[in-house]
Amino acid sequence: MSPANRVNHARRGNPQVVPAAGALVWRRRQGRLEVALVHRARYDDWSWPKGKLDPGETFAEAAVREVLEETGLAVRLGIPLPELVYGLANGSTKVVRYWAAEVVGGSGALDHEVDEVRWLTVENARRKLSYSRDHLPLDALVEAELTGRLETWPLLLVRHSHAQARSAYRGSDDARRPLSDRGKQRAKALVPVLRAWTPERVVSSSSARCVQTVKPFTNATGTPLRTKAALSEETFEVSPAKAGRQLVKAFERGLPVALCTHRPLLPALVATLSEHAPKGSPARRLLGRIKANGMDKGEVLVCQMLGSGANAQVISVERLRTPVLER
Repeated sequence: MSPANRVNHARRGNPQVVPAAGALVWRRRQGRLEVALVHRARYDDWSWPKGKLDPGETFAEAAVREVLEETGLAVRLGIPLPELVYGLANGSTKVVRYWAAEVVGGSGALDHEVDEVRWLTVENARRKLSYSRDHLPLDALVEAELTGRLETWPLLLVRHSHAQARSAYRGSDDARRPLSDRGKQRAKALVPVLRAWTPERVVSSSSARCVQTVKPFTNATGTPLRTKAALSEETFEVSPAKAGRQLVKAFERGLPVALCTHRPLLPALVATLSEHAPKGSPARRLLGRIKANGMDKGEVLVCQMLGSGANAQVISVERLRTPVLER
């Protein structure tokens, strides 16, 4: 059963599955990789910062929230790491998803459950961890470091949320057609989702429904928002190559960014992303399926990028799909 299916199973009232999320927060000091471990006084154990999902929360949201609560550090998620699945004393099964993460802010103030945060080298962290299962995401983190795939930047591709139906829209300019009430709710829900990857810039189609999808996030965080006609349906119909140039510009910058656009543009944009993924890789296969089947309204596609310019590579892809009842 996939992580999403396990969590959906749990949220339907099955008490046997406990969804949780966390992160391996890393940094380099004097050329050596270090990771942050937390000590919980109640259990007298050393582990990764993690915790259970709150109602309605995604894994990614929970991961950054738990890291902030337990370490006082605000982080940006990087590559996904192996999930852990293990039994609890009460007979339930815990499913924990992990990401690599880098610090982007925070005061360092500790949560009451955690009484110490310690930065350790990989070797010392392996010895300090109280549970052998926690070695699995650490091994993946080390492998990414050794193969040069740890230091990445996120490119988020967003399809605008549910808009008013064309038949119900009274205006004459379709570019001004706004989000529906359902779409506005999804736009609000995207704020913590996008915050998990902390884009430094948001580039949106100039159409109202795209701007309204990302505006709650940019308003909440102060992230710069640029509108581009090149990402609109109207421009795509007459000059389809212009949309691809927005991706090229993002590759050239090599900085965390979110792009919001429309369904007709997605196959071409996803095809370009696929060309930048290694042949035969899981990322390329998933992008191929998305190109063929499309994205949900209000869905976020998270691509972790390695390098910049023409050499930029997509090394992982995650789908933050719209909940079924909102689609």
